[in-house]
Amino acid sequence: MHFLLDTNVLIPLEDSSIPLRDSLANFVRLATANKHVLVYHPASIDDIEEDKDEARRAQTLQRLRQYTKLEHRPVCPWNTPDTKRNDAADNEILYALSVHAASALVTEDRQIHDKAKTRGLLDRVFTIQTAEDLLLRLHETVGVRLPNIEEVPLYQLTPLLASSFFDSLRDSYEFDGWFRRKSEEGCRAWVHWEARDRLGGICIFQRQDHERIAEGVSLEGAALKLSTFKVDPACQGRKVGELFLKAAFKYASANRLQNIFIHGDEERHYFLFEMLADFGFEHVGDHPAGVRRDAVYLKRHPVDPPVITVSPFEYLRSYFPHFSRDPCVSTYVVPIRPEYHDILFPDFDGSSTRQQQLFQQDNYAGNAIKMAYLCRAPTKAMNPGDVLLFYRSVDEHALTSIGVVETYETLADAEAIVARVKRRTVYSLPEIQKMASKPTRVILFRFVRHLSRALPLQELLSRRILGSHPQSITKISHDKFEDILRL
Repeated sequence: MHFLLDTNVLIPLEDSSIPLRDSLANFVRLATANKHVLVYHPASIDDIEEDKDEARRAQTLQRLRQYTKLEHRPVCPWNTPDTKRNDAADNEILYALSVHAASALVTEDRQIHDKAKTRGLLDRVFTIQTAEDLLLRLHETVGVRLPNIEEVPLYQLTPLLASSFFDSLRDSYEFDGWFRRKSEEGCRAWVHWEARDRLGGICIFQRQDHERIAEGVSLEGAALKLSTFKVDPACQGRKVGELFLKAAFKYASANRLQNIFIHGDEERHYFLFEMLADFGFEHVGDHPAGVRRDAVYLKRHPVDPPVITVSPFEYLRSYFPHFSRDPCVSTYVVPIRPEYHDILFPDFDGSSTRQQQLFQQDNYAGNAIKMAYLCRAPTKAMNPGDVLLFYRSVDEHALTSIGVVETYETLADAEAIVARVKRRTVYSLPEIQKMASKPTRVILFRFVRHLSRALPLQELLSRRILGSHPQSITKISHDKFEDILRL
């Protein structure tokens, strides 16, 4: 975009005696960083030359050269011989906007805003604050905070580049040079630390616009590219791969990125691409650049839930974090004790204390998207795609989180239960063996997200969503579930 700066914006930028507003400084920073062009109209020179302070006038005109001057000064038909000089300058600037000499005008002049409204140009005239807001919406990204990973600028990891963690990547291509180039481009990474200053996993990511990702496949708008998706063998079993995907989905949702893609050697990284396929990534072709024929996997990540007829669970798999809200899908309230809630949902309140506790317990179930819940509830059946609303009992007494059922079984053999849940449960082996003395409900589910605010029991009771404190899995109606989402 080309932003036309009015004189009352230019002078504070160039006069060091005038305190610079934070919003103006941030607007210029965002515009410069994202290759927008800041231009000024020759009429602004006329205004500046009216300054009686000769030294300040000379300084402002000198510094003005860092911006782009309009190449042509359109003759404004709105001016007449009777038009006052200040009004004539304002009219010239607005007229230049009307003939599309720039995308938008930034001015603090109320009279210009009033004139813009009369001329039907108000939607392209911004104050400094609204111009900053526009660029923030377009470019400023929302970071991700999750327990057990850290988001860092890639250059922060340059001192670790020589570590053996990256050796396998050097085997396949000239990794070190690529790493340095990506650092200079401003790429960031999610990192899991095996120990202090020792990498256990890394996922480098970058926003890309209008990217051609494979032969005949180009993406509209902005997308999230994942690269160097690697977990050290010492950290396998901690569900770090799913934790990186959880971060990617959360980042894409927060920044309204409608596609996520990755490319790599499909045979060499078979288990990675198998996991990606399980979360809705599809093979769309081969990467168009370079000598390696990397497979490209794409995950559609629409901002709004798509309207499409598939099974409820397939809908979740394909369009996660969206899930089916069809009236035929059942909804269940699932009570969970605080100590188990902390393990499965360690990011519920962002508590660093809880994060440290999770690490010390060596239970990484909360890293995963695919989780397990064991109980002896009387509920005999659930269907894939049914919705689970987790209710934190004992202390919070509130609904907190949403999951979607993958499978529901009743088992009475400890080994069979362990084989199903693997590392996705809060329970230890002795606890599972004790539970398996009687038939046990085994729910495999996918964690979707936390509610935007926890809904306390008193509110649920007053609105007749629940009739009492839920002591076991409780089914609620579709209408009550929709009430919960509205709340």
